[in-house]
Amino acid sequence: MKKRILITTEIPEVAYQRLSPKYQVDRNKTRLTESQLRSRVGPYEALLILADPITREVIQAAPLLRCIANYTVGFDNVDLQAAKERRIWVTNTPEVLTEATADLTWSLILSCARRMPEGERMVRKGKFKGVHALMLLGADLQGKTMGIYGFGRIGQAVARRGRGWDMKVLYYQRHREPPAVERRYNAHYVPFERLLRESDILSIHSPLTQETRHRFTRKEFRKMKPTAIFINAGRGLIHREKDLVQALRKKWIFSAGLDVYEFEPKVAPELLRLENCTLLPHLGSATVETRNAMACLAAENIDLVLSGRKPKTPVFDI
Repeated sequence: MKKRILITTEIPEVAYQRLSPKYQVDRNKTRLTESQLRSRVGPYEALLILADPITREVIQAAPLLRCIANYTVGFDNVDLQAAKERRIWVTNTPEVLTEATADLTWSLILSCARRMPEGERMVRKGKFKGVHALMLLGADLQGKTMGIYGFGRIGQAVARRGRGWDMKVLYYQRHREPPAVERRYNAHYVPFERLLRESDILSIHSPLTQETRHRFTRKEFRKMKPTAIFINAGRGLIHREKDLVQALRKKWIFSAGLDVYEFEPKVAPELLRLENCTLLPHLGSATVETRNAMACLAAENIDLVLSGRKPKTPVFDI
């Protein structure tokens, strides 16, 4: 009898094509709730998920489970301690989405700096009556200071793209990178308070942890430049949305670009009414090439585990 795998939501076909010759693969088209997962996971040895809530209760309901393959980089949706106790591999999809997410980050930066969403809405509503010297004035990027909160693969890729604008790069995270990495990106490790004070663009690329949860609140936004642009293409819970709304409304900062939200998929209604922000529906890795690569990597991890080997990108070792 073939080992059974559950793909909990619709993802690129390449994952199914890779796994179905060897395994019985069941597919669900819409994301499942925790209670639905608990009722479904019993017969499966592997789950391929997209940010589904894999709680301790879900894990306990799956006595055969050997692998949880997350079709994302983040894994805060999985109870890692419960998985470790059961010696269940948890995997994610790092590296393959780095460049796409960095590109998306820069699209947010450019949109905010040059007020592109406002201009696009003006044209669509028929309000563009010809060029005006003071119409939708934005901000130059050349020579500005890029601040990066979380200088991992994606943060470094964002910094690399800043070379085209001759940007100074400041970064903050729990540890300092080796000197060779700093030289490669002309990056300077600074205290968090200096990152807030000096950044013209402050871009979030940190994982969600207890330390980073709600790291950006009213207090932090008040310390930023009134000309600063705040970008979050990382994790929505790293900023507090009601405080960001206040910062934008009171002009404590110039603009914000978001691809993630505190209570995703819900978006604060006040944000929707503000002009000085760009809002995207979590498109960080949304290219055909990248999403296919993520699906292939998730499937490869499952195949390795069910074949008795170590997965390619484990979140932890067991």
